[in-house]
Amino acid sequence: MAKKLGLAAVVMTSALAGCIVQPVAYRPAPPPPAPPAYVYEPAAQPAPVVDYEAAAQVSEPPPPLPVYEQPPCPVAGYMWTPGLWRWGPQGYFWVPGTWVAPPQAGLLWTPGYWGMAGAVFVFHAGYWGPHIGFYGGINYGGGYVGNGYAGGRWVNNNFQYNTAVTNVNVINIHNTYNQTVVNNVTVVNNTTINNTNITRASYAGAPGTRTQPTAQEAAAVNEPHVQPTVMQSQHESAARANPQLSAARNQGHPPIAATTHPGAFTGPGVTAAKPVGAAWHPATPPAAVNAGAHAAATNPTHGGSYPTHAPALAATNPAHPVQHAAAPGNRQQQVKPKPAAKATPKKGEPRPEGERPAQEQRG
Repeated sequence: MAKKLGLAAVVMTSALAGCIVQPVAYRPAPPPPAPPAYVYEPAAQPAPVVDYEAAAQVSEPPPPLPVYEQPPCPVAGYMWTPGLWRWGPQGYFWVPGTWVAPPQAGLLWTPGYWGMAGAVFVFHAGYWGPHIGFYGGINYGGGYVGNGYAGGRWVNNNFQYNTAVTNVNVINIHNTYNQTVVNNVTVVNNTTINNTNITRASYAGAPGTRTQPTAQEAAAVNEPHVQPTVMQSQHESAARANPQLSAARNQGHPPIAATTHPGAFTGPGVTAAKPVGAAWHPATPPAAVNAGAHAAATNPTHGGSYPTHAPALAATNPAHPVQHAAAPGNRQQQVKPKPAAKATPKKGEPRPEGERPAQEQRG
């Protein structure tokens, strides 16, 4: 019995000897990785249906572009979308320039633009794509000098800002570079204003603009395009509903010219237009050209045709007379055929009822 207990004690001692816990040198946990400035995620729901793809046709030109300063970029990864005039039920209204999150990394914003099409002005919607397309050669400022975009670039899925033309706080945003842009300064009344339009031309076909795309812009037409984001759609809808942004009310000098965030029309980060240029007044009444029973208006630089949603009015702006050709579907242009000449009845035949000889009518 004693021998068995001794053997068991030896076995137990050996087992415990193999289970001795060695001290471990604890190291502090590494700090968590810094979160990215902006995580590109697909929208939770598709953008609401708005008139972005509608090619409104208007008989009067949009007001000149207002002069304003670009507010600072609020978040690294956001991209600048310049302000422009749109057409609504009350005439032209201003959509403030704003900083927005792109739908995904690597995409650039091609602004929408107004272009002349005969005697009317047609709007072509903006879009996201891998390269900047044609936007009428209009100098919107903030890096959109009329050809491409000089305000920034993508490098390894990180957006870098050109501080020469983009308002960024380099203390908070470190992805920057500095490259001079020649077509970036305007002299207005002997005052130099940076990042603004040279001629304030707001439509393609005006002085200083272009009506034909470059080879690079034409190639961008065949690339895949992404529609404006939900935030962009809501931003434009809010501008449409804001009476202060109506051109007829602000006379071409919107008090909310640019914002730091989409739809944020009050508080810090709101930039007003400078008092540059004469007051603008709309035609009386503002006339939208009848588009011929909703005929499609073709956008030659976007690779498609878009339905027309302009009000079906045919009033003519006296300052911009519209010569209407025989447009299909335009009732006002249909010329009624003249009635065929009536044959003179032969002598002795009864005349149709209601007709009298010329001498009888004179009598």
